[in-house]
Amino acid sequence: MIEWGTVTEPQTEYRQFRFTLPPGGTDLLLVRHGESAPAREDHPFPMVDGHGDPPLAAGGEREAELAGDRLAVESIEAIYSSGLRRTNQTAAPLAKRLGLTPAIEPGMREVRLGDWEGGLFRIKVAQHNDIAQQMFTTQRWDVIPGAESTEDLAARVRAAIERIAAAHPDQRVAVFTHGGVIGQVVATATGSAPFAFIDADNASITQLVVVGDRWIVRRFNDTAHLHPSFSVRAEPPA
Repeated sequence: MIEWGTVTEPQTEYRQFRFTLPPGGTDLLLVRHGESAPAREDHPFPMVDGHGDPPLAAGGEREAELAGDRLAVESIEAIYSSGLRRTNQTAAPLAKRLGLTPAIEPGMREVRLGDWEGGLFRIKVAQHNDIAQQMFTTQRWDVIPGAESTEDLAARVRAAIERIAAAHPDQRVAVFTHGGVIGQVVATATGSAPFAFIDADNASITQLVVVGDRWIVRRFNDTAHLHPSFSVRAEPPA
């Protein structure tokens, strides 16, 4: 007598989710500028529209090249810069490699520091000035005389991100900007304390996906390309 085995139906398997850009979303790679020139009490930075405007230091120029190498394989459709010299210079290597002309988005310029512009902010923080300590304790920029309020910064940065996202649905965009701005973007996206993410390194990459009113942080302060042992493919994978 022949016994027939039980036929087992194959079970559906559910793999772990892998993120893909939602339809209509924009993938923004926020790049902090490379290291800028050192501040000196006897030689303030030149000013542009109320912002200090130092060039990159020699080390910052090298960081810009490394960031360009890293991003050249990222299928970037457009490049934006805050328009200040240090972001323009940091964007230049990538723009040259991709044959793109960076668009200027002034809303992505650094926090306005009022009386502490021109490099004085850096000096006061290094000297542990009482107002600088109060700024970190209260997590408010506007304890500095004449500086931008946290609320005003948040509003202008949100508006700038929304303009860029609206112009580039279903695309990836590189945005060359500043540490305070990146900190505000991530704070807005996560609902964190205002200063929780203000310490992005020079030439670091922070990734933000914008889908309508939803902001998704995919990475923060990625500096792998600055490591001496890092290498990147000359061409994107097939």
